[in-house]
Amino acid sequence: MEKPQLRANRAASGFRPETHIGLIKNPKFLASAIISEVAPELGLEVLIEPKFGYVGQIKSPDGRIFYFRNTSFDLNGQGSADNAKDKGYAAYFMRLMGYPVPEDKTFYSDRFAKIIKSDQDLDAARQYAKVLGYPVIVKPNSKSQGMGVEKVYHDDELSIAMKYIFNEIKDRVAVVQQFVEGDDYRIVTLDNEVIAAYRRLPLSVVGDGIHSIMQLLQIKQETFNAIGRDTVIKLDDPKVHRRLQRLDLKYEDVPSKNESIRLLDNANLSTGGDAIDVTDIIHPSYKEMAVKLAHDMGLRYSGVDIITKVPVEEPVSNYSVIEINAAPGLDYYVNIGQKQQKAVREMYKKVLIAMIKQK
Repeated sequence: MEKPQLRANRAASGFRPETHIGLIKNPKFLASAIISEVAPELGLEVLIEPKFGYVGQIKSPDGRIFYFRNTSFDLNGQGSADNAKDKGYAAYFMRLMGYPVPEDKTFYSDRFAKIIKSDQDLDAARQYAKVLGYPVIVKPNSKSQGMGVEKVYHDDELSIAMKYIFNEIKDRVAVVQQFVEGDDYRIVTLDNEVIAAYRRLPLSVVGDGIHSIMQLLQIKQETFNAIGRDTVIKLDDPKVHRRLQRLDLKYEDVPSKNESIRLLDNANLSTGGDAIDVTDIIHPSYKEMAVKLAHDMGLRYSGVDIITKVPVEEPVSNYSVIEINAAPGLDYYVNIGQKQQKAVREMYKKVLIAMIKQK
């Protein structure tokens, strides 16, 4: 059944199936909204599936038809895109080609391990984590947007995180990855150029000496709502609860003025993190590395996620490639400011041009 808010958004906009999504005033999916705006400028016809606005069809002047699904376009090859989505396989190939990738292994739910006759189950994951040395990162193998990603500090936390991946997220494969210290960046590439780069900061709150941590989170959510950012902060997120426990804090505690408290370890913007644009200051060597990596992974359009211990204004060094994404979303990057909004609009225009120009 369709969500009431989606139905209300379309009703308010006068949306009709035969029109494009550019008429929707409050679109749920940024890519659909921007594509419907810029495509006519390029002489392209756009048809957005009207129920959810998540997928669309693009028709070129010569009659060719292309499709997109949110931020996935008929641009990357299916094999390359599928390999990028699988974190275990992607890490294998990147490591094979000499890129600095953290040590990791994939492990299976007990049920799936039995089906494929593998001994890489939860017990094996605990043993591997001890070999790597805690803390380690646990993540689902084929999900995105920071879903299920957690930094764990001991066996019990690892078991909880992996069972959550297996039972709640429904990914039967989990990755246990070496923890790498440093700053988190995403570099978005299209063919031979970098079209955006930004630092990602984990969900955090800054105290004012008045409001509790829970109240500060609620204020942060209200701020997101006010600027049109569709991130929903999980106020009852068990990962946040465990993070507070490690800091010997509670939701009811009131941080002192200007005291910053990091509430999650992963820096994904979809889980409430923030972004700082570095497109204009990142060193060219990082751009060259990201473009080459995307090319080596068979991707024309990609998001390269790295962690580095040195400022990105300096030549590339002492970095690790955490993941590569074949469908990078910029929904949260666009909220940084008007300059970024314009950049994202131009980026999607370039994506459409690249797509229709391919043979």
